Amino acid sequence: MDIYQRALRPLLFNVLKTDPEVAHNQSLGLLEKIDQSRRSPAGKWLVDQCRNSFVYADPRLSQTLWGLNFPNPMGLAAGFDKNGQGAGLWSDLGFGFAEMGTVTAQGQPGNPKPRLFRLPEDQAALNRMGFNNGGSEQLQKRLENHPHTVNKTWNYPLGINLGKSKVTPLEDAAADYQLSFERLKALGDYFVINVSSPNTPGLRSLQATDELAKILDALQTANVQRKPLVVKIAPDLADEDVLAVVNLAQQFELSGLIATNTTIRRDALTVQTLEATGNPIANEPGGISGAPVRQRSTEVIRLIYEATGGQLPIIGVGGIFTAEDAWEKITAGATLVQVYTGWIYEGPWMVKRILQGLAERLESKNLVTISEAIGIDTAVALK
Repeated sequence: MDIYQRALRPLLFNVLKTDPEVAHNQSLGLLEKIDQSRRSPAGKWLVDQCRNSFVYADPRLSQTLWGLNFPNPMGLAAGFDKNGQGAGLWSDLGFGFAEMGTVTAQGQPGNPKPRLFRLPEDQAALNRMGFNNGGSEQLQKRLENHPHTVNKTWNYPLGINLGKSKVTPLEDAAADYQLSFERLKALGDYFVINVSSPNTPGLRSLQATDELAKILDALQTANVQRKPLVVKIAPDLADEDVLAVVNLAQQFELSGLIATNTTIRRDALTVQTLEATGNPIANEPGGISGAPVRQRSTEVIRLIYEATGGQLPIIGVGGIFTAEDAWEKITAGATLVQVYTGWIYEGPWMVKRILQGLAERLESKNLVTISEAIGIDTAVALK
């Protein structure tokens, strides 16, 4: 147990009962200030303290994917840093990569508040944020002006997650995604097409192969630099629909898939009433993240790995709290993994603990690198 779990989390969750979105924004604001001050003596000291506390470096955990060097397989999932406020600091908090966004072509306020809720009994969160962000033009300017961009000192792969603006009709979705991509394509190392959030009306219908094909065609046409493009899919797709997306990804020569986004299912929850509203959880709109998604996301990872023979890289996300959770997804077939809700519950030391645990598992299995662990459980099951 660390100071976050012993003191800070109980204080924020149980005593102060801080609104989750307020706490989230305050945390991002603090990270942005630290990042902006990193050249001052005080700022440099803070960044050094972060590195000393949260970074775990082990060459066995590094790998090259899409021509990019990932120092470790642990990434920050999209949704946490929509506007790139902490972009320059995520590697100093131990992450091997980080994904900005979801960002839309037009800035938008998102859905009415309150829209983010903790479900501690289930180690979960309910969110219906609705792609609140400043827009892709704002993110473009922030990243262009960041000292890491100016000085070419980014030391981890930076992903950018693209979504559809709420005001854009579904039939114009491809052009909306393409506009954001055109603005940001020189600044991101890889790009994610998010058609699986449950919080933008009609968005998940874009996972249908005929609709998704239009978006992929537009983006690949604009993708003259051949930046890695991946699609993020929902855990609620039936297996045959997951396989249809896999086939489309192969057809358009995508670089991978992210499995998975949040779920709209409620049957796995212990919580029956949302305390903040007093309404039955079944009647509350939004996506569930955290532990309730763990099993299904791993099932989807395994399904994709089996269907592609391990030839289509997978980023696994959903319910990762421990090294065992991360190991399960990697050995099911994920090349990389991402966290969000688990990081909120477990705190900033979580990434270091997980990486240490992964290194220990490599030793116990007599594996030399983390790449050797990818899909080994699924491959064994196929024999």
